Amino acid sequence: MGVMMFDIGVNLTSSQFARDRDEVVARARTAGVHGMLLTGTNLHESEEAQRLAERFECCWSTAGVHPHDASSWSAEVAEAIYTLVNKPEVVAVGECGLDFNRNFSTPAEQEVAFTAQLAMAAELGMPVFLHCRDAHDRFLTLLEPWLDHLPGAVLHCFTGTRHEAQACLDRGLSIGITGWVCDERRGLELRELLPMIPADRLLLETDAPYLLPRDMMPKPASRRNEPAYVTHILERVANWRGEEAQWLEAVTDNNARRLFNIHF
Repeated sequence: MGVMMFDIGVNLTSSQFARDRDEVVARARTAGVHGMLLTGTNLHESEEAQRLAERFECCWSTAGVHPHDASSWSAEVAEAIYTLVNKPEVVAVGECGLDFNRNFSTPAEQEVAFTAQLAMAAELGMPVFLHCRDAHDRFLTLLEPWLDHLPGAVLHCFTGTRHEAQACLDRGLSIGITGWVCDERRGLELRELLPMIPADRLLLETDAPYLLPRDMMPKPASRRNEPAYVTHILERVANWRGEEAQWLEAVTDNNARRLFNIHF
């Protein structure tokens, strides 16, 4: 199999895709995106993501509970997630982590759910798909004891500082970069730190339907982001890193396959 674009963050379960999910996947294929990781953010979404991954070729999924949904964590939810992550389409535990920006679930609830999912991933020898917002120090404190027991970890949708990026890289994490980097208002700091990420730790993602790249020309008629647009993110990121887009495509594709242990 040759080079292909891999989008490691697609919220294909989103109601924004309810009317034209098949067309969205077909458009991604046409654009050269032949690998997609569908994000699970709570038990229901994780079950949906797994079903969609089963249905669409070259799609995989994550299963976990996002910090926003951490108040839903229970023994029953843990058992159901455990069942899901043993299915062949599910290649990572998550999206899990901490989000002290909005505290939809209390910090205490978030910490319980995060640690439980790290323990599950370690037990199963699975990588983790991580979320961190306004919680950097606590996030690393909880994550660190598990890192030696995990085959890999990616901090998805990274929007932190240079110092935070370095701290994550020093601990062996991979970094997921979205179209946030294309935002001339909010993405400049992120753009400047792109060259510090080693190529073999860089992963690309749309986080569709969110975070439509603001510099797309012509602008898509809908404000909705799609996995097809990961090719735009690749081109911009390669440009800002001073690399050849085709080379970076091959490297990031390989990173995704290796991290999520995908063979096809």
